[in-house]
Amino acid sequence: MWKKITSIPIMAYHAFTGFAQSFRRDERGLSGVVVAVLLILVAVLAVVLIWGFLSGWLVDLWDQITGTAEDIK
Repeated sequence: MWKKITSIPIMAYHAFTGFAQSFRRDERGLSGVVVAVLLILVAVLAVVLIWGFLSGWLVDLWDQITGTAEDIK
């Protein structure tokens, strides 16, 4: 009985490592996940770059609008 109890962690380790190895070798669906992550990353980077380029222009435009509004008052 003691031999069976001590072999349980070893069996669990082998079952998990076998699962991990088969999961690593199985490439079905992996490319879809990678493509989705890359598309999200590219979209976020594009938004950050566009915001970085337009933020200065938008601040200048907003200053012109508020300056004109103060001149009208």
